[in-house]
Order: sequence, then structure tokens, then C-alpha cells
Amino acid sequence: MIRASMFDWLRHPAQVIVLGFGAAVLLGSLLLALPAATTSGESAGWLTALFTATSAVCVTGLAVVDTESHWSAFGEVVIAGLIQVGGLGIMTLATLFTVLVSGRIGLRAKIFAQAETKTLSMTDVRSVVRKVVLFSLACEAIAAVILAGRFLIGYGESPGRAVYLGIFHAISSFNNAGFALWPDSLIRFVADPWICLTVAIAVIAGGLGFPVVFELLKSWRHPHRWSVLTRITVAVTVVLLVAGTLVFLATEWRNPRTLGALDDPAKFLAAFFTAVMPRTAGFNSLDVSQMYPSSWLATDLLMFIGGGSASTAGGIKVTTFGLLAFVIWAEMRGEPQVNVGHRRLPEPVQRQAISLTLVSVTLVALSTYVLLTLTPHGLDQVLFEVVSAFGTVGLSTGITAATGVTGQLLLVLLMFIGRTGPLTLGSALALKERTRRYQLPEERVIVG
Repeated sequence: MIRASMFDWLRHPAQVIVLGFGAAVLLGSLLLALPAATTSGESAGWLTALFTATSAVCVTGLAVVDTESHWSAFGEVVIAGLIQVGGLGIMTLATLFTVLVSGRIGLRAKIFAQAETKTLSMTDVRSVVRKVVLFSLACEAIAAVILAGRFLIGYGESPGRAVYLGIFHAISSFNNAGFALWPDSLIRFVADPWICLTVAIAVIAGGLGFPVVFELLKSWRHPHRWSVLTRITVAVTVVLLVAGTLVFLATEWRNPRTLGALDDPAKFLAAFFTAVMPRTAGFNSLDVSQMYPSSWLATDLLMFIGGGSASTAGGIKVTTFGLLAFVIWAEMRGEPQVNVGHRRLPEPVQRQAISLTLVSVTLVALSTYVLLTLTPHGLDQVLFEVVSAFGTVGLSTGITAATGVTGQLLLVLLMFIGRTGPLTLGSALALKERTRRYQLPEERVIVG
């Protein structure tokens, strides 16, 4: 009876996803706590190992120690492996292994993979998982070749070191992780289009979302055939990238500690790169701590929105943001239904978008308040850190290591919730789903 009840508890896909990511974090923490994982040959300590493993599995990029100087080659390989696992998703990898080993997928495995990859039909799970893995590896391979070639030719790295750097940063960029093997992230490459554009394109590709990518590859010449998901994702992504670039150009143009020290082409490149990274990548080619508070606020908004649904990115997702915009537009026009193009949005989708946003805003607000009470840092820096952790971004104003034990544990929790999703985590904690078999009388309530 006890064993049966345990399996009953794990029937909900969301529960298995949360447990899967939790198991990956635990395993990663144990590996990073080994003396062999550090350059000093001593254990990193449980908090540093836990924080780094969570940041890697949740593809965030926040760090309390310098990645290159603190971690050994073994530790860096572990981090890269955790990033790959977190980016593809525990259930996606599990389903792939099932296909390779047995050649068939059970019903429960299909349900789990469907929940992780956001596929619309369980019959497509096997094909989708294969496409996800192949597309991910192909993008990472292309980025790795370009980066390795640039490190070899442009910066005089040895062939082995160039290949190592190329592979590590290709994995980190496509999976929107933001881990870099230099203390200043990518600031030293701020004017190098080969490095910055390769990383930025990999981040965008990984942050669009696999359903959108597959549809674009299939019918990119026929936008009128695109689904509502693809239309909203592409439109909002383009708007945010353009708007973000213009905002950073306008705000930081004369800042001598960021864009002000660069020539005009490098300014545009750096502004575009800075607009791409809040999609939850976490690399930076400018010193974030030297930006104006107005730029921090703009970055907060971009990080909170994040990337596409079913992608390696975090945040509430551009789809959610776009859906809310259509809901507001329909309400302002007094329309009884929400329409996107020639399609009507079902009410459950609208409620999910509103619920996800409100839960996320509440979580960010409460976490900001708690972290303010725990640290001496100002609101701008604390809010930036909280949104970065929740959005699984990894950008920081430089206070991550100074938040203390309790503060770092709070950031660990935020990263985990941000990766698994507030609603996914909530449903995983709910042991039973309740359905109401009756409706109560309707009563109007004054709003506003």
C-alpha cells in the first residue's frame, strides 16, 4: 500500500519534472563538492557547490566564485554537463534514452515528455524529442566551431584550448546559461563581432522555443501559416530586441564606464548584445555594475519577461507577455472575446497567463523584501539580483557573493522555481486535483 501510494503521488508530470531537476541539482552538488572539482584540491563547501549546481541545472549563470579560477577542468566539465541537462530538460533526455534503448515509449513517459517539451499531441513526442536533441546539438556544434576558430586565429589560443573554450561557451550560450571562463564574462570581447554575434545568435536560437523553431524551419516563407504561438513569440521577441537596443544606446551612450569608451560600431554591437542577454543568457560585454539605474530597470523588465515558451530561457515568457497585451487590448475595446489574428484565445489560456504573471510578481516582490532585510545593498541592486535569479538570467551588479548564506539560499530557491515554473511547482506540491461539479450564482464586483 505504501509503495502504491508513492507511485500515485508521482503520477502528475509536474511532480516528476520538479523531482527530476531536484535530483540533477543534488547530483551536481555532490560532484562539485568533491576536492577534484576545484583548482585548490579542497572541497568547495556545500553552499558553493549547491549554488553553482543549481545555477547550472537551472541554466542561470549566477556565481559566488569565479568559474575559471575556482573550478578545475573536472568541475568545469561537470558544470557544462549540468547546463546541458538543464537546458534540454530532464524528461526530454529520459524520453530520448527510452527511445534509444527500447525503441518504444510507454504512455506515462509520453505524458512526462509532453509536459516538459510543451508538445501539443502525445503522438508527436518521440519525433519532437529527437528534433529537440538534434537541433540543440547542431546549434551548439556550429557555435563551437565558430568560437573555437576565433579563439585559435584571433587570440592565439592553442588548438586544444580553443576547442575547449568553443564547446563550453557554445553549450552555455545556446542553453541560455551565461557561464563564462573569464572573470569579466565577455567584456574583453565587447568589440569583437565574431564572438558577440555568435553568442547572441545562439542565445536567441535557444530562447525562441522548440515548437516555434520547428515551425519557422518548416514554413518560414509563409508567415500567414504561422500559429498564434509563433506569431506572438516572433513579434514580441523582435520588439523587445529592438526596443532594448535603443534603450541601452540612449541611456548608456555617454557613460564613460560602459558605452562611452567605445567607438560607434562597437557601441551598437554592445547595445544589441546587452539587449539580447536579458532573454536569460547572463553573459555581459559591459560592466553591469557601472550601468545607470535606469538601465538596470530596463534590464529588470527584459529579464522578467524572458524568452519563448518551451525554450531554454526563463522568465514569464514572451508568449505570456504577448497574451496579456491582447487581453488588455480586448478589454479596452470592450470585446467579449480575445482574438489574435483570425484565432480566438480560450479562457483557460488567459487565466494561465494572468495567474503566472501575478504569482511571479508576488514572488519577486516578497523575495526582494526579504533580501533587502538580509543585506545592506540598495533596492536597485537587490531587485536586479532577485529578478535575475527568478528569470534564470545570471546577470549581476556584483553582489551575489555578498548576500550571505541565507541570501544565497533564497537565490537558489528562486533559480529553481524560475526554471521549473511557479505553476509547475505549485501543481507538483498539490497531491490532488479538485473538480467542482456545480456552479455558484454570479455576482458582479467593482474593479478599480
